[in-house]
Amino acid sequence: MAQAADIQGMRPSPARRWLRRTASVALGAPLLAGLLAVPAAGNAGASAPFKAPTGSSTVDVSLDTLSPAAPVKGDTLTVSGTLTNKGRQTIDGAEIDLRVGPRLSGRGEVDDAAKRKGYTPGADPDAIDDKYTVKIAKLPKGISQNFTLAVPVDKLDLDASGVYQLGVSVSGRTAAAPFEQVLGIERSFLPWQPEESDKRTKLTFLWPLIASPHVTAETRSDEQQTPVFTDDALAEELAPGGRLQQMVALGSRLPVTWVVDPDLLASVAAMAGGYEVKSDGTTVPGKNRAVAGQWITALQKVVEDGKVIALPFGDPDLASIAHRGKGVSGTLSHLQNASTVGASTVETILHVKPSTDFAWPVNGAVDPGIVDVATSAGAHHVIARSDSFKETGSLPYTPTAARPIGGGTTAVVADHRLSTAFDGSLLRADASTLAVQKFLAQTLTLNEQAPDNERSIVVAPQRMPTTAQAQTMARALEALSGNRWTQPQDLVASSEVKPDPLATTKVPRASAYPKKLRNQELPTQAFQDIRTTQGSIDSFETILTQPERVVTPFGNAVNRSMSTSWRGRSLEAQAYRDAVLTYLKDLTGEVQLIDKSDVTLSGRSATIPVTVQNKLVQGVDRLVLRLKSDNIRLKFNDDGTMAELPVRIGGGHSQSVKFDTATSANGRAQVTARLFTEDGTPYGEEMTFTVKVSEVTPTVLLVIAGGLLLLVLAGVRMYSHRKRAVASDTANGDGGEPEQPSDPTPDTGPESGAPSGTGEKVDR
Repeated sequence: MAQAADIQGMRPSPARRWLRRTASVALGAPLLAGLLAVPAAGNAGASAPFKAPTGSSTVDVSLDTLSPAAPVKGDTLTVSGTLTNKGRQTIDGAEIDLRVGPRLSGRGEVDDAAKRKGYTPGADPDAIDDKYTVKIAKLPKGISQNFTLAVPVDKLDLDASGVYQLGVSVSGRTAAAPFEQVLGIERSFLPWQPEESDKRTKLTFLWPLIASPHVTAETRSDEQQTPVFTDDALAEELAPGGRLQQMVALGSRLPVTWVVDPDLLASVAAMAGGYEVKSDGTTVPGKNRAVAGQWITALQKVVEDGKVIALPFGDPDLASIAHRGKGVSGTLSHLQNASTVGASTVETILHVKPSTDFAWPVNGAVDPGIVDVATSAGAHHVIARSDSFKETGSLPYTPTAARPIGGGTTAVVADHRLSTAFDGSLLRADASTLAVQKFLAQTLTLNEQAPDNERSIVVAPQRMPTTAQAQTMARALEALSGNRWTQPQDLVASSEVKPDPLATTKVPRASAYPKKLRNQELPTQAFQDIRTTQGSIDSFETILTQPERVVTPFGNAVNRSMSTSWRGRSLEAQAYRDAVLTYLKDLTGEVQLIDKSDVTLSGRSATIPVTVQNKLVQGVDRLVLRLKSDNIRLKFNDDGTMAELPVRIGGGHSQSVKFDTATSANGRAQVTARLFTEDGTPYGEEMTFTVKVSEVTPTVLLVIAGGLLLLVLAGVRMYSHRKRAVASDTANGDGGEPEQPSDPTPDTGPESGAPSGTGEKVDR
């Protein structure tokens, strides 16, 4: 229907002129072909390592600027570019001409025209008036030459409103072919609408602010918890001329809907407050606080009155979750938490209340599982794309984006052609210019498909446009600023438009999901790693007096581990997850048991001390230290072979936990010490040590006492005997004889001060 309407709207005069041009070129085609065949025959069978371009590929033509991109009556069209002679010979008498083809009918014809290469006699139109030809006397081989063509629009034979293919060709002669021939051509598109449309397409253009994760789970121990970044690459994107700086600067003057990853905002805000960067095994202070602060301030001003869509924190990969992670316990709860954190992050930093009702799967590819995952996180709108959400009927026009797909969920189906118009490298001016002109051509032909049916169309470009891509998108939107066949609309309004009753509402089946996208998904192992990390976080936070210092940075790191930006970067994704878990293990290891040597107990009862050390900057509580003996000869408080005592330690301190014991027999007992959380979850590694029991019985004490008594009695007897002997000698007059000393006692040596053996001796 639309194509028929387009054809009926064409005037007959351009068609007749086009036919006359085609016929004149066709008559000369056999002669031209015969002349071109001569040198080709002479080179038959030659095998050269490099074959120079010939024919209409001899000269590379680039169209660097086309202004205005969408001219109106009275304008002068200016086309500038570069010619490069890639042939083997100098080109003499080169002429640069502008060629305007017939009006293209429908979006399909625009696609077909974009695929055309080279010059085809009989298919390409004649050059316009010679008055606007640019002449170059000589173009030597390997040399480039700039050119500019300026032609009044009323000289282009533009009839009805629509899209025309525009070509710039260069013709000339060489020594081998001394006849006029087209040696190079490049094409573009010229949208032409002299009058405003009565009905205009409502166009929603998403402007994404998304970046790869750069923040680790690590923070410094200061009160502000200074964050640690993996690198300082984010600063390059925020600096003047950087990708993210350009996205904000360009978007500030465009009618776009901002789609924001809250993790990016949190990361930049953290930079602005002070940050550190990993470098050669250590960390160094970040140097780009000012750059980050300027970017945040600029964005806050831009979005004051704009529409902001907040993605879940970290931009989690919905398709990976649906296909690989949904079966791993805890994954969906992470997604729900990311949505909650995302909304609060945007509101806190940008001071605007964002919409959190939209989910955006990669490339807009959906299936029932992806829709289920998206809605489980609270979204009621899924941004899909028309190459995934294919039309099943013979609808002759592009339908409105909004489609009800059941369960109160709406698919907002972005247009595939428009959404991919800025893919690929657009660093070259000619590639950027062509992308702009093709985008304008597609929007105009879309509007003319059904001029009486005003529709709402959504453009969802790539998630992280390069600087060149962002600049090209901005040029395209600026060319539409006159609202001649489109008018801007935000995403929320677009999702609320009455759906087209003829558009398909069937969600593609899972088998239709693109294999290329499926191969880039996070593996199931990634979600299992995340579950392991989360389990350690849950156990750790229960013993902390300030759990938010750990829960917040690690929770954000877990969300970043599911980021869409990891697609195609499996090794980097694994390294990030491993780093998070390793750092968490290092932190939990800061609360530990101090290794204990063997212990010797003497007596029926004693106390065994066990030391617990806390190297964290915050205190720990709700820990239990459990001791367990493997032998009944060693009991704790007569209650059995196991005992528990609570543990509470301030940051940077140690605590000696003392257990009362009772022994019943000599021997050895193995004691196991381990920390547990209050709910009985083991914490850290267990420690074992040996307790040697050496009991002193009453019989032994009696024997020792009897021996001591005998020694005392013997000493008394010897003293009395000596006293009587002295008295007798005095009476007999023997006082002059020297006294004889008694027998010396045995030398036992000094008492050793060394321990009796290895380990500790604990007496009571």
